[in-house]
Amino acid sequence: MKTIEHIRLEEAREQKVSWKKWGPYLSERQWGTVREDYSEGGDAWNFFTHDHARSRAYRWGEDGIAGLSDDMQRLCFSLALWNGKDPILKERLFGLTNSQGNHGEDVKEYYFYLDSTPTHSYMKYLYKYPQAAYPYADLVETNGRRTRNDMEYELLDTGVFNDDRYFDVFVEYGKDGPEDILVKITAANRGPEAAELHLLPTLWFRNDWAAWIAESNRSPEKPSLKQIKSAAGTSVVAATHPLLGEFLLSCEGEVPLLFTENETNHARIFPGQKNESPYVKDGINDCVVQGNQAAVNAEKQGTKVAAHYRMVVEPGQSATVRLRLTAGQGTSTQGAAESFGPAFDATLAERLQEADAFYRAVTPPSVSPDAANVMRQAIAGMLWSKQFYFFDGDNWLEEHHSNPLHTGYRSSRNSEWFHMLNQDVISMPDKWEYPWYAAWDLAFHTLPLSIVDPDFAKEQMKLMLKGVYLHPSGQMPAYEWNFSDVNPPVHAFATLFLQRTEQALRGETDLDFLRAAFNKLTLNFTWWVNRKDRFGKNVFEGGFLGLDNIGVFDRSAPLPTGGHLEQADGTAWMALFSQNMLELAIELAAHDPTYEDMVLKFAEHFYYIAAAMNKPGQDGMWDEEDGFYYDLLQLPDGSATRLKVRSMVGLLPLCATTVTEAWQRERIPRAMAALLKRLERMPGLRQTLHPTGPGHFGVADRGIMALVTPDRLRRILTKMLDENEFLSPYGIRSLSKFHEQHPFVFHVQGQEYRVDYLPAESNTGMFGGNSNWRGPIWMPVNAMIIRALLNFHLYYGDTFKIECPTGSGRMMNLFEVAKEIADRLGAIFLRDKSGRRPVYGGSEKFQTDPHWRDHVLFYEYFHGDNGAGLGASHQTGWTGLVAKTLQLFGMLDAKGALAGGKMSGFRKGAPRAGR
Repeated sequence: MKTIEHIRLEEAREQKVSWKKWGPYLSERQWGTVREDYSEGGDAWNFFTHDHARSRAYRWGEDGIAGLSDDMQRLCFSLALWNGKDPILKERLFGLTNSQGNHGEDVKEYYFYLDSTPTHSYMKYLYKYPQAAYPYADLVETNGRRTRNDMEYELLDTGVFNDDRYFDVFVEYGKDGPEDILVKITAANRGPEAAELHLLPTLWFRNDWAAWIAESNRSPEKPSLKQIKSAAGTSVVAATHPLLGEFLLSCEGEVPLLFTENETNHARIFPGQKNESPYVKDGINDCVVQGNQAAVNAEKQGTKVAAHYRMVVEPGQSATVRLRLTAGQGTSTQGAAESFGPAFDATLAERLQEADAFYRAVTPPSVSPDAANVMRQAIAGMLWSKQFYFFDGDNWLEEHHSNPLHTGYRSSRNSEWFHMLNQDVISMPDKWEYPWYAAWDLAFHTLPLSIVDPDFAKEQMKLMLKGVYLHPSGQMPAYEWNFSDVNPPVHAFATLFLQRTEQALRGETDLDFLRAAFNKLTLNFTWWVNRKDRFGKNVFEGGFLGLDNIGVFDRSAPLPTGGHLEQADGTAWMALFSQNMLELAIELAAHDPTYEDMVLKFAEHFYYIAAAMNKPGQDGMWDEEDGFYYDLLQLPDGSATRLKVRSMVGLLPLCATTVTEAWQRERIPRAMAALLKRLERMPGLRQTLHPTGPGHFGVADRGIMALVTPDRLRRILTKMLDENEFLSPYGIRSLSKFHEQHPFVFHVQGQEYRVDYLPAESNTGMFGGNSNWRGPIWMPVNAMIIRALLNFHLYYGDTFKIECPTGSGRMMNLFEVAKEIADRLGAIFLRDKSGRRPVYGGSEKFQTDPHWRDHVLFYEYFHGDNGAGLGASHQTGWTGLVAKTLQLFGMLDAKGALAGGKMSGFRKGAPRAGR
């Protein structure tokens, strides 16, 4: 099954060949981010706006369309466009800020990540560019008039795509070597008439030389771009950077090259100030759009350059531009025949064939062509969503007068994170809406990424545990808006998953990775125990924990009732964290018996947490009457009340479920003996847990650690699988549909707090614009539920069956239930019997147009009743999990065993491959 791309991955890992040095590491939005915010009040969106972005040099990163850069983002390449009608060059994607959108920030463009291999040896991107003037003002003004109860006003709604008057602009990259990158840009006119198009492939340096850059981050000298003499039929730019080296950008044709500087146009942005140079960041824009030839450097040098291709494309026809970025010296003798002859197209075609072979190797044969296309685009989206992320906490906080190590300190955002130095290529949730890492998103990203690049997945997990990320207290950074916020602790789960993936693929354990991760995760576990268990009761808080306003109150703010919440989800996450750490310790104990002590430690933590969570009576989170878990509100007078909202909060206790194999128990005899002795002395620890141990082993002599008893499991599943409650045609809802007719209402001091089932966007601004969890389907927690069901099936086999859907009369074992949920999640993206994809809802353009319908978007979350995509439109990050479910259930037969005994390098009988 080894393909050419697999060989490249091996070369990158074993021989350190720099196949990954160049990739799609450019952001799609750098403006409006916290790193670029130097306002007094922390108003990131309005301090650095889209209008400023074309004229104002960034300090911490760069953005562009279909962008490419080196892995330190020193030299950047992307595409700019002009249709002759727009007021500005289309250099970056436009969208609404958090205050402008009636449902929060939202990109208002149509672009698609069509393909990518893990080494980026082949990549393909599609941008749909209107031929009419882009309706910037209309989008802002119309959305501004709409309320939270209205639909968003989308780009298609403006009429700018009427009569198909747009260009499909395809950008393809192919590597002829680690630092020899072929670029092919194809513009197809989908409209009924000939239309003009300006294509401006743009190369520039991130500004790392300005005086305002901290000396520790500054380039030793200013880099340069200049046009050099070249053979007939080409135009060539030499790029020289003191740290990156020398590169050549060869452009097909003797095309005008427009040079300027990547410097701020102070005169435009800050009236009254003077520019340091006559050539500034928006010089190319002013030259092309306004005809100002003086805005570009006639000396043909600078730090930003665009090749200016002008063309008229006939209806139904295409125009193509070729370029080549190559490491080399500052002279060029190659002409068009050598750089852009038949070998150029042959190389691109070969890279595409290699990509096809690679994806055939990782896609189960049983997966349908449509599902294989979805799986490939999901992974391509994840690979395109890599971004170089740069943040020097010491420097940034000093610039904000907020560094506690320095004089003049004032507390502000992230002031306790001065130790951070992040300068890595990181998997982003969405490079426009979330162009910064989110720690728990990243853990989920590693699952589908491991299908194609386990090494990169492991590197991502290592990042969050490095000393320049992890706080000295052991806290993991959440995201740049507030590094101190709290995300669910899923990183031990992801580490365990990656370790087992590597065992299955390579038959070996990366002990260095496992040991380092375990030790750092122990620090993080200790932080949770010390900081989020308020009274040492083994019940946990944590705030919103990714669930936004699914609950009654803002769980990250002081409660209007006073007192505090004991969270069913926070406590369940910690029970799972304990189980995952226990299993990691068992793996390590095979090589170092001293880890047996850690097995006992985490087993005891699990038992203590379980006993506290399942405490009988009004002080427990389990409600016997309802057969469900709820958050427990502890009031100042010492009384407690359950907040009876049927939500994902009450389903997550299912996920704290781990199966133990006989060989695992045999590996740790000393820890097992100590644990049994502890349970004999404290029999109360067993009373509310799933029974296990001698006399209670399941299929194949398996044990189980689970928060729920068999009876509670059945009662929770009965609700979860009820189509009038949690079970949607497209997965598990985040809030029960029961609350559509029976809203939960809570009164405090005359104020009403209400939770209704809302299948789409939320109608409350509790967490700002993107408060969206009151009904929609959400991929990561669905994945955790599927994992739990598979674990329960490993234990029970066919001895546990349940009606699915509830009331249908269809009895299923828990593997079949897991597959049913996975199939419903997959159905969001797949064509149904009428040929429509639920993800696109009622958008006829996406449903029926052959140039749209097979390009798939992976949204942040999905309508709880019809599966339509909602929220961020390119959050392949965790929605890319659908690729893993398609692969997993394509590999397994009807009984949950590996079909045919092998698939994509998974060896029959490989240890724990099925887990």
